[in-house]
Order: sequence, then structure tokens, then C-alpha cells
Amino acid sequence: MTIRDLVNLLDARVLEGEDKLDTAVESACCSDLMSDVLAFVSEKTVLLTGLVNQHVIRTAEILDLKCIIFARGKIPGEDILEKARDINLVILSSRHTMFTSAGLLYTGGLRGAALPAGYVPKVS
Repeated sequence: MTIRDLVNLLDARVLEGEDKLDTAVESACCSDLMSDVLAFVSEKTVLLTGLVNQHVIRTAEILDLKCIIFARGKIPGEDILEKARDINLVILSSRHTMFTSAGLLYTGGLRGAALPAGYVPKVS
């Protein structure tokens, strides 16, 4: 699947990276907790989040993600878009909630990021 396919599935706005829409992606992750994203995500994963700040961009940079989708129609500030431009990151905005956006992506064929082999959740 390509980022262009994601744009079509979500009827998303392309805020940055129009020239990179033919980039392939393999899975998606939905989270507002960047520590979870760092623990479970690989480089060809799309990040779907409602969190609009520099931590999201920094996480994408660390993991070499190709695309972030901001849910609920959120639009990041120019500082975030500028940093995304610097690291060749596509930024999309979906008018849908994270839940609905994830469902649309799943229905369209994109699957969730796999948990690491042997993953056992911590009991609190």
C-alpha cells in the first residue's frame, strides 16, 4: 500500500510531503503514547495520533517513519511541518477520529504493527 492509498481511504488532507505519496507502507500504529510507538513500531509503519507536538516528530525521526496522520482534523503548527519537511516525513490530517481512521485503514488492507516476538504485557 502507498501513502497515496491512505489519503484516498481517509479522504485526508496532505499537509506536507505531496511529492512522497507513492512511498510504500506496510503497517499502522495508533497511539498518543510515544513510548509505546518506540517499543512496537518499525520503519515502514504509519503513525496515527491525536497528539500534535514535537515529540511526535522526534519519534518519527528516531524510527525513520514515512508518514504521520493526525486524527480529528488536527493541523500541526508550522514548526512541526518545517521539521517534517527537513526529515522527509509526510504529514496527513484525517477528519475522522483515530478509531474510525484505523478502521478505514484496516478495511482498506493496512494491518497493525506486530508486537515483538515473545511480548508479555506488564501487570500493574
